Amino acid sequence: MCRMVGYLGGPEASLSSVVLEGEHSLLVQSYAPREMMSGVVNADGFGVGWYVAGDDEPAVYRSNGSLWSDRSFAGIAPKIGARTIFAAVRSATPGLPVEESGVPPFSSGPFMFMHNGAIEDFRRRAMRPLRDSLSDEAYSGLLGVTDSETIFACLLDFLRGAPADLAGATGETIRHVTEVCERLGIKAALNLAVTDGEAMAFTRYSTEGPGNSLYCLEDAGAFPGAFVVASERLDADPAWREVPDRHLLWVRRESGATLAPL
Repeated sequence: MCRMVGYLGGPEASLSSVVLEGEHSLLVQSYAPREMMSGVVNADGFGVGWYVAGDDEPAVYRSNGSLWSDRSFAGIAPKIGARTIFAAVRSATPGLPVEESGVPPFSSGPFMFMHNGAIEDFRRRAMRPLRDSLSDEAYSGLLGVTDSETIFACLLDFLRGAPADLAGATGETIRHVTEVCERLGIKAALNLAVTDGEAMAFTRYSTEGPGNSLYCLEDAGAFPGAFVVASERLDADPAWREVPDRHLLWVRRESGATLAPL
């Protein structure tokens, strides 16, 4: 289980304003989350990715330590600004290693990806069939053994056919992973997030039962002129809206947000 946040401006925002500041920031969620369906804290790593002007590929800072103990990130975060930011804190699924290869956001080329959730009994039952479905290119990019990185590899295969269609590729990934899990008789919680720096797609989805929490905020409060999506509301602003269960949220810089059922 993880907690995650995505920021799409409008204005540039500092990494600290998105990740560290606010009454219920991602920093607070790393040690005192309110809405996690499993786990107690998110101390098994954190990552932050952002896009530098003039560079299509994101910069990513990842650590297998806790966010609250990383003084280096706390020192640089107020000094770095970006119009697109992805960040997550990790609570490793039991049975999966605590190492940097499993920490979101994952990146490949222009894309960044995060996953809040888990595939049941992943390494024993779902890992082989999901990885067998990958192209050679996607498979060769795998570094670790997590379900999240495997899902991202599946998404990259769908994006190769239509790299500008983040929403379509994300929906296809949900369908593909769901089909594999249903065939195996296992559950999967699949809150996914992907960005190319100009748009973001988020899902709130589970194969059984309600999906993990997900909220969005548009042009309000601490983030004027921007769209923010987060596992938990970052503050008490009443403008936060809950993303409906089994829906995909598609956010584009020029045209705003669209919701579609999954």
